Amino acid sequence: MRRPLSIVLALLCMPLAACQTMTPEERRAADERTCAGYGFRPGTDAMAQCLLDLELDRRAEMRSWLDRQASTMWGPMYVERRIIIKDGD
Repeated sequence: MRRPLSIVLALLCMPLAACQTMTPEERRAADERTCAGYGFRPGTDAMAQCLLDLELDRRAEMRSWLDRQASTMWGPMYVERRIIIKDGD
């Protein structure tokens, strides 16, 4: 019983591992370019706030995605058992 469960968990984790296409340094540089595109200058409090907002948005989106996945995969399971009653002829 444990082996199939561990295989399923491993298969579910593989797509998540594949999503990590950027290193933290690359993500930071992309975020800095985004904030600079909004007009913020490096080294200012406004730039730091912009970077923080981007990270918080990213984390909130990940939490939302995980909640949606959990509700669809691990929701309640219903088992229907039909009872057939024959007329006593």
